[in-house]
Amino acid sequence: MGKVVGVGGVFLKAKQPKELQDWYHKTLGVPLSEYGQTIFEGPEAQGQTVFSFFKEDTPYFGEAAQRAMLNFRVDAIDEVVERLEEAGAKIDPKRDDSEYGKFAWFWDPEGNRVELWQPPAEG
Repeated sequence: MGKVVGVGGVFLKAKQPKELQDWYHKTLGVPLSEYGQTIFEGPEAQGQTVFSFFKEDTPYFGEAAQRAMLNFRVDAIDEVVERLEEAGAKIDPKRDDSEYGKFAWFWDPEGNRVELWQPPAEG
């Protein structure tokens, strides 16, 4: 029987798609393909991807109108947050450090709340 083996993509609406894609590339180092979209592949893309649902009234995504939230795996969360601050991104002061790893949140230039996740060190 066929089954899902991972997340194939994340797609969001944007008022200015190209500008927002460029912002993610410049600020977070999200790669761009020759077609201007992001494709994570190769050894750097290895790791866990979570697909989950939240209650309709969850405050986790930020504003009630936001219907989806990106989560980026990162290798050095403090450095990424610092780069976002330098770029003028709005940073949520809340941080979470748990058995699942470190978490931080920010809002992109179009007001989308985004989660950063640094998985726990293997060992």
